[in-house]
Amino acid sequence: MAGVEKLTVAVTGPTGTFGAGLIPLLQEDVTIGRIVGVARRPFDPARRGWTKMEYREGDVRDPAALADAFAGADVVVHLAFNLTGNASREELRAINVAGTLNAFRAAGEAGAERFVYASSVAAYGFHPDNPIGMTEDWPVRGAEQLFYSQEKAEIEQLLHDARAEHPQLDLYLLRPCIVVGPDAMGAKEVLPGPLASLGRGLAGVLSKLPLPLFSVPLPVPVQFVHQDDVGQAFMRCIAGDGPPGPYNLAGDGVLAGDEVVRELGLTPLPIPSAVTKAAAGAVARVPLAPSSVQWAEAMTHPSIMDTTRAKRELGWAPRYSSLEALRDTL
Repeated sequence: MAGVEKLTVAVTGPTGTFGAGLIPLLQEDVTIGRIVGVARRPFDPARRGWTKMEYREGDVRDPAALADAFAGADVVVHLAFNLTGNASREELRAINVAGTLNAFRAAGEAGAERFVYASSVAAYGFHPDNPIGMTEDWPVRGAEQLFYSQEKAEIEQLLHDARAEHPQLDLYLLRPCIVVGPDAMGAKEVLPGPLASLGRGLAGVLSKLPLPLFSVPLPVPVQFVHQDDVGQAFMRCIAGDGPPGPYNLAGDGVLAGDEVVRELGLTPLPIPSAVTKAAAGAVARVPLAPSSVQWAEAMTHPSIMDTTRAKRELGWAPRYSSLEALRDTL
């Protein structure tokens, strides 16, 4: 586009689920001139067809490496996050909490105009008083047990506080629900680490068996959002199409727990949701259990969001409904 200055976008953690939905869009967009992919582990962007991207080795715990990677960036998109919980709590905080603040400050010092952070519905926590259809005005409050939720809520608050250091840097917070798509079975929210690939394979096998298999239904209704729709929301923020601030992301429609089970090719058992919610809560509170067990807390109370603001102010329009996103994954 002659006469139009093209954007340089730096992306931390570009090879994960969110990156799979975002980077192809950046690659195709004629207003994006250069992409800097920042990751600890080397990868070849050209092998993925990402010809606009240059790889920069960088650890979010290293402010100097981030300052070097972000030099000349107009927008920084922060996707890097340790989700699995296999590391110690100290290492998790160094990567997730301190690392996010390092990225924000490095973006500000580099003169970037916008910082787009991948937050989560988990930032709202899983509290009994959470309304159905939470708007962005509802407070973020970490869950009682789940480290991921606690850190997402804390990071949002710390980023708000850090804005005083770099008032010129617009802060966008995207809060997707369960992210699904061809590259992940909800790996960003529900199935940590190796369990994601296990869940994907299990769903494929079960759906092809001729005999009915039974399963305990999910105790709470859920929303899904497709990775491509999340990518589109990031693109809107990168372009500055709406005012800075938080945005909920979810496909249209809400699925009951037994609907999800049926989509997996299983037959839900007639177990009252109160029973399964209580069981999930008990599992999440098991003393000295692995961090991954804490994810059971996500099934104790529904976390259903209202996405009106993203549609109205960003102009975001999800292509996939919750049901369509789940089916495209399976």
